[in-house]
Amino acid sequence: MAAKVKKGDKVVVLTGRDKGRTGEVIQVMPKEDRALVRGINLVKRHTRQTQTSEGGIISKEAAIHLSNLAVADPKDGKPTRVGFRILEDGRKVRFAKRSGDLIDG
Repeated sequence: MAAKVKKGDKVVVLTGRDKGRTGEVIQVMPKEDRALVRGINLVKRHTRQTQTSEGGIISKEAAIHLSNLAVADPKDGKPTRVGFRILEDGRKVRFAKRSGDLIDG
């Protein structure tokens, strides 16, 4: 099945403590049905100092379930569902069901 959410997509969080916030997808984990979104679902991690990184408490993104995300409509940024369409040249593309606009990516 084709992916409805891809790396680089602008998404809106539907539920949880970050509800209503938008961010860009950094990584998608299809096997776990999860994604990392920049600036969303931040957690504090206590890290030990290494040769490359400083120790201390750092904030990093935790994975969020795909069911709690919706792709942002390219027209107005509101959450939309994703559909698929075959163009005349044979390409399969994603489009926003809310406005009908193509989702570039």
